[in-house]
Amino acid sequence: MSSSADQYDEPLFYQVMQYARTADRDVVDMVSGNPDWEPPRALRAGLTTYADADVDEFQYPPSEGLTRLRESICEQQSIDISRVLITHGAAEANYLAMATALESYSGQEFVVVDPVYPYYPGKATMLGGTVTRVPVRKDGHLDVGAMQEAITNDTVAVICNTPNNPTGAVYRQSSLQSLAEFASTVDAALIVDEVYARFDFTGQFKTALTLAADNVIVTTAFSKSMAITGFRIGYAVFPSHLVDQAATRHMLVMVSASRPAQAAVAAALKQTGSNYYKETRAMLRHRVQSFIEGLETAGASYIRPEGAFYVLARFDGFSGTLRNVKRLIDEAGVAGMPGAAFGSSYDEWMRFSLCTDRTTTAGDRLAAFF
Repeated sequence: MSSSADQYDEPLFYQVMQYARTADRDVVDMVSGNPDWEPPRALRAGLTTYADADVDEFQYPPSEGLTRLRESICEQQSIDISRVLITHGAAEANYLAMATALESYSGQEFVVVDPVYPYYPGKATMLGGTVTRVPVRKDGHLDVGAMQEAITNDTVAVICNTPNNPTGAVYRQSSLQSLAEFASTVDAALIVDEVYARFDFTGQFKTALTLAADNVIVTTAFSKSMAITGFRIGYAVFPSHLVDQAATRHMLVMVSASRPAQAAVAAALKQTGSNYYKETRAMLRHRVQSFIEGLETAGASYIRPEGAFYVLARFDGFSGTLRNVKRLIDEAGVAGMPGAAFGSSYDEWMRFSLCTDRTTTAGDRLAAFF
């Protein structure tokens, strides 16, 4: 367990992608989290319909989001519409959650797992908070006892992402309930980012909205689930007593999320059946298996993901440094992310994204290289 200032610099994601783009050879991009599959058909149809709408539909939407979109979300999640704010992607949803926690609870410290998606520590630093990292267990799951030990009177929020990026772990509901209850004893919130909720391979995922606690904030987006990262439509669900503060900050910072993007997502949410998500999961399972076969041939250690679409791997004698990532690009033609981008506990590992249909090629190239 460690604490650091977590100063925010240019993300390593950008550095690696730029290096891969300028390589002198063909490179399989396994850095980006941009889905390469089709969005729901109803989403394209929704955009077409919107283009012919009356001029009034081209003006500001309600700051809290289009009513029909919020209603669809509430129908699916069985929550009250007053708790839902449509945001500029999960990025703004997480920002609102963290900023609102700092305003509403005592303390300045955010407790996060290690490894962790680096934008959480970056936001914490930007907001003037501090960060304490707690290593996960070897299987990628929460070490609840260690996290409870890390929570102090200075803790303002505990942040969890499930299914997790980068480990692929789907956190147990009992673990999240324990953290919510413990956080409540020191006047802190539990923030749960569920942006990969549609990519649960275990069938065990349950939204944190079902937790018996009034200090839980849930954030998510349609960016990954509908393969529309460029649309920037997400949402946050706040406890009733925090909604007004979050809504005010949202209005002052963003005014509202994009109206045409909201309209298209609303149409897709209403008309897209479960088969779309089921087929996407099946495709990703196939990619996981094809890539892992290459890792096994390469003699690598790896964590088979329970959810999301990333694989963590470790190669003996070849640590997950930026230098070695660049070497894999130059000599193997495969671009992954250094483990150090996500913290110190998995800095010997590399993360590979499955947002490419070339996972077999990537696995074969890594097997040949090692």
